[in-house]
Amino acid sequence: MNKTTKNRNQISEIGKHGAGRLRWDDARVFLAIARTGSLSGAAASLGTGLATVSRQIERLEAALGLTLFSRHQNGYRLTDDGAALLERAETLELAAEAFTEGSAAQTGIAGRVRLATAETLANNIIIPALPKLTNQYPDLTLEVVTDVPAVNLHRRDADLAVRLVKPERGNVTIRRLGTLGFGLYASRVYAEHRRDDARLETDRFITWCETYGHLPAARWVERALRGRAPTLATTTLSAQLAAAISGVGLAVLPHFLGRQNNLVCLQGDLGIDREIWLAIHSDLAQSRRVRVVADFLAGLIRDAKQELETPVSG
Repeated sequence: MNKTTKNRNQISEIGKHGAGRLRWDDARVFLAIARTGSLSGAAASLGTGLATVSRQIERLEAALGLTLFSRHQNGYRLTDDGAALLERAETLELAAEAFTEGSAAQTGIAGRVRLATAETLANNIIIPALPKLTNQYPDLTLEVVTDVPAVNLHRRDADLAVRLVKPERGNVTIRRLGTLGFGLYASRVYAEHRRDDARLETDRFITWCETYGHLPAARWVERALRGRAPTLATTTLSAQLAAAISGVGLAVLPHFLGRQNNLVCLQGDLGIDREIWLAIHSDLAQSRRVRVVADFLAGLIRDAKQELETPVSG
């Protein structure tokens, strides 16, 4: 019996015989610790005391008969059992919110929420899905800021952010949403005219301008060029995508952009995949309108997992 099956069976048995020992508030604490990595961070995000958080997570572990976290000097880390239950706890969280909040008319969710994110994610993933959010919450206004480097959550430049770099500082609550995969892509015309034995030595490359030379994609292209000059360097990913579609050369692109634009994947695993993080200003973590947007984003990234993580086949 594998660990996942074991966890399912344990939860089923608890559901049958020990439901009275489980409390939704304890599951909230589990999620808060998993997202912040510490008891103090969880307490701050939940607006409760450190002792209360400690007591609740111990109670939950006792009820489940599992150790959900390993304790370290620099924080709490999910054990294998804890990681296996994370998605179930998030599903429970969404169900609880749907049950208690109901429709926008009932809850009065209204106002402005400012989201900072990368232009590529905004234009190709988030904005096309917005009707689902705006239809449910017609009085909610979402302001999308794509000039991410200039945005500082700690200064309250935005209420929440979807980033490809884990925030390490500031008064923010963080949550890992998923992974953005990258591959080496070309137009079909360009790919058809390459030699079958080509190993990149004769290929034309599209990359980032020197200002963005620190990016993992730029570093990968620099290694592939081995001292040669690129054919084109740009300051935006959208320009690189346009160049790749036009057949200018090879570009390192997110898999979902390659898929959406009918490009050919020459290498699907470049070792530069990026984790997607949701960061919320801690003072706003319990704001209902901010939580609505945060849950929408989390569900959107979760549902797009296959598109975001896997290379284009064929």
